[in-house]
Amino acid sequence: MSEQLKFIVEQLNKDPFKKNFNLITFDSLEPMQLLQILNDVLAEIDPKQTIDIREEMPEQTVKRICALLGMLKYKPPGNLSDVSAFRQGLVTGSKPVVHPILNWLLLRVPELKKRAYLARFLVKLDVPAEFLQDDVISDTYHQYEELVEGFKTYHKECEQLRTSGFSTAEIRRDISAMEEEKDQLIKRVERLKKRVESVSNHQRMLEQARQLRVEKEREESLTHQKQEQKNQLFQAEQRLQRSQQQLKDLRQAAADASPESLIKRLEMEIKINSYMVSEKLPKELEGMRRTVQYLQNVASEPAMGQADLHELENKIKEVDAQINQLIEKRMMRNDPMDDKLTLYRQQASIIVRRKESKAEELQEAREELATAERDLRQRSSQAQASNGDEVIRGDELKRLVAKLRSKGTVYKKKRQEIAELKAEFGVLQRTEDILLQRHEIVQQKLQTLEAEKGISGYSNTQEELERVSAIKSELDEKKGRTLDDMSEMVKKLNSMIVEKKTALAPIIKELRSLRQRCQELSQEYDEKKAQYESCAAGLESNRSKLEQEVKTLREETAQEENRYHYINSMSQIIEMQIQRAAEEMKAYVSSDPQERKKAIREVYMKYISEQELLGKKLRERQKMVRENHSANMEQMKMWRDLEQLMECKRQCFIRAQNQASIGQVIQEGGEDRLVL
Repeated sequence: MSEQLKFIVEQLNKDPFKKNFNLITFDSLEPMQLLQILNDVLAEIDPKQTIDIREEMPEQTVKRICALLGMLKYKPPGNLSDVSAFRQGLVTGSKPVVHPILNWLLLRVPELKKRAYLARFLVKLDVPAEFLQDDVISDTYHQYEELVEGFKTYHKECEQLRTSGFSTAEIRRDISAMEEEKDQLIKRVERLKKRVESVSNHQRMLEQARQLRVEKEREESLTHQKQEQKNQLFQAEQRLQRSQQQLKDLRQAAADASPESLIKRLEMEIKINSYMVSEKLPKELEGMRRTVQYLQNVASEPAMGQADLHELENKIKEVDAQINQLIEKRMMRNDPMDDKLTLYRQQASIIVRRKESKAEELQEAREELATAERDLRQRSSQAQASNGDEVIRGDELKRLVAKLRSKGTVYKKKRQEIAELKAEFGVLQRTEDILLQRHEIVQQKLQTLEAEKGISGYSNTQEELERVSAIKSELDEKKGRTLDDMSEMVKKLNSMIVEKKTALAPIIKELRSLRQRCQELSQEYDEKKAQYESCAAGLESNRSKLEQEVKTLREETAQEENRYHYINSMSQIIEMQIQRAAEEMKAYVSSDPQERKKAIREVYMKYISEQELLGKKLRERQKMVRENHSANMEQMKMWRDLEQLMECKRQCFIRAQNQASIGQVIQEGGEDRLVL
C-alpha cells in the first residue's frame, strides 16, 4: 500500500498535474479534495470531465465518474466487488476506493487517453427498437453505423502509418528529390534527342534499341521463372523426402506395433493422465487458490508500519522456537519402530518427488509440443498463403535438426531415468515380498516354539476366547439345558483356565526374560545402527569433498596443460622469428654482395628504387602529354576536317561519273546495259 501511495504522489507531482504533494500531505487530504484530484486525472484523460465538483451534486458526480470508469473498463478490487459499496465509497471519498482508482489511471494515462478519444466515436447510441421501425430513423442509424465502421478503418490505417516509421518531412524530401531527378532526366532526354536527330536512320536505331530492351526484359523474366521453377523443384524434392521418411517411420511403427504393446501404451497413458487429473492438477490448483487468497488478504490489509513489522518478526521467531522444540522432542523420543520405517519412508518420499518431477516434465513437454504444433501450423499457413506450399529454409532446417538432436538426447536421458525408476520399483517390490516371507517364517517359528514348550495355542488365546464366547452364546440359545449344567460347564471352564494359567506361568516368566533380552538387543542394535549411519554420512561427506577436490585439481591441470602448450607454441614462434632476424642481420652485414642481395631489406630497397624510377618516368610522360594536349587536339580536329573534305570529294566524283554515263551502253560481265 505504501508503494502505491508513493507511485501516486510521484505521478501527481509530474507534468501535467504538478501538485507538489508528499506522502503526509496526500494522506491527510479531505474526501472532497481527494475526489477533486480524481476528477482532475479523469479530465486529463477526457477533457470533457473538466469541472469543479463543488458545483455539482454528489449523485451526478458519482454517476459521471462511474460511467467514465466503465467506459475505460476499470474493475474494482476483489473486496469492492459490491457495486453499492463501491458507489458509497466514491460518494464519501473513501481512500481504499479512490487510491486504487488513481493508481490504475496513472499507470495507463496514454492508453486511456486513446480509449477515451475512440469512445467518443465508437460507443454506439442506444436507440429503442420501436423507434427503428421508422424508415428515416432506420436509414439514419445505418448510415451512422457505416460511418463508425469507416472511422475504425481510417483509424487503423492512421495507426499503421504512424507505426510504419515514415514521416511527412521524409516523404516531402523524397518527393523533391524525385522531382529534381525527373527534371534532370527530361533535360538529358532532350539533349539526346537533339543529338540523335542529326544522325541518319535514327528512327530505325531507336526501334532496334527498344526491341533490345524488350528482349532483355524478357530474358530477365525467363531467368526469374527458371529460378522459381528450380526452387519449386527443390521444395517438391524436399516434400517427397519428408513424405518418404514419414512413410518409412509409419511402416516401422506399424511393424513394431502389436495389440499388446498398444494396450500397454494406452494403459500407461491412462495411468499418467489419471495421476495428472486426480493428484497433480488438484494440488496445483489448490496451491494457486491458497496463493491467490493470501495475496488478496495481503492486498486488503492496510499499510503496515515499523511496529507491525517488529510484531510479525517476533511472532515468526516464536513459531520457529516452537518448531525447534517439537523437533527436539521428536528426536529425544527416538521410537525404534520409526527408525526401522525411516528408510522406507525416505524411499517412498524420493519416489513421490521423482514422480511429481516427471509429471511436471511431462506437462512441460506437452506444452512445448502444443506450442511447436501451433507454430508449425501458423508457419505452414503463412507459407501456403505466400507461395501455396510449405517452405523450409536452410537455417530453419539446421535449427530444426539441432532441436531434434537436443530432444533426442533429452529423450535418452529421460528413458534412462525411467529405467532407473523401474529398477528401484522392482527392488522395493522385492523388499516387500521378502518382508512378507519373513513374517510368515516368524509366525511358523512361533507356532513350533509353542509346540515345543507345550503351550500350543497360546498365541491363539484370543481366538479360543472368541470360540468360547460363541459356544456360550450357543449354550444360551439352547433352551433344554438346566442351570446346573451351565454352572458345571463354568466350573469346568474355570478349572481348565486355572490349569492353563498354572502351566503357562513358568513359560511366561521365561518369556519376560526373553523380552527383556530382546529389548536390550534392539537398543544395542539401534545404537550400532546410529553409529554406522553417522560414520557412513561422515565418509560420504569426505568422499564428496575429495571428489570435488579431484575435480578442481583436474580442471587446474587441464588449464595448466593448455597454458603450457600455448607458451610452448609461442616460444617456438618467437624462436623462428629470432632465427629469421638473425639470418637477416647476417645477410645484411655480410661482405659477400650475393648474400647481401638476399637480404629482405635489400630486396625491398631495390623494389622501392624501381618504383620511384617508374613514378619519375610516369610523371615525365604525364607532363609531356599535358604540354602537347592542345596541339594534339587541334591536329585531330584538322584530320577530321580533312576526312570530311575527302569524303565530300568522293561523293562529288561519284555523282559526276554517274551523270557522264547517262545515254551510254556499258558492257560489264558479258552483258550490255543502257544507261538513260
